[in-house]
Amino acid sequence: MLSGIPKLAAERCPPSLPSFDRFKQPECLIKTMKYDRAKYLEAIKTQVEQNIFFHSLALEACMAGIYDYLQVNNQLSGSEPERDDWLLAGLLHDIDYGGEFKSEHLAKTKEALAKYGIEVSETVLKIIKAHGPELTGVKPQNKAQWAIFCADSLTGLITAVALIIPSKKLVDVKLSSVIKRFLKEPKFAAGTRRKDIFMCVNPDGLNIPIEKFIEICLISMQKIAPEIGL
Repeated sequence: MLSGIPKLAAERCPPSLPSFDRFKQPECLIKTMKYDRAKYLEAIKTQVEQNIFFHSLALEACMAGIYDYLQVNNQLSGSEPERDDWLLAGLLHDIDYGGEFKSEHLAKTKEALAKYGIEVSETVLKIIKAHGPELTGVKPQNKAQWAIFCADSLTGLITAVALIIPSKKLVDVKLSSVIKRFLKEPKFAAGTRRKDIFMCVNPDGLNIPIEKFIEICLISMQKIAPEIGL
């Protein structure tokens, strides 16, 4: 909240624990956020349909995975938003894509949040707006904004791949299968914004090879598979 964002709820996870392992433990993620995640989680769960809620959790996970990858590889400058801002933007990016706000998606983020008595910083709002530049006029600039722009549509493709295998379980999805569907089968999950996803290779943006970007998001989503119904 702008005037009263809660302080860290607990000490951060032990530094010796790898970044990806930290995110693998939801209870650790929740405790270490500077935001009261539970309030935001309840708001998005209440406001949008279940498929959008699951998508929001998936994008939150991807944002964490991308941040951790960039951090480990020393690709984050000091001017980048904090990790918590990345995650919160991922979680809330579609909060106005439901109910009375749906027809004005990305124009009513503040109003949708206010409905539940919560706010976010301008930094988080700008990250959210960057996932739909054609609607907001906010083009991705920093890595957080590029991450949400590139990963948003990829979560749907990964989910679609999971749903066509016999088990319908994300844990059984192979990276090679997702890459094949993305690169060689444009008619699969045809609504996927492949050009947006492919922008992850932009040297002025994330500068992450497409195969690695898909891997990061797949692993990130697999770690929370039970939470997103997969």
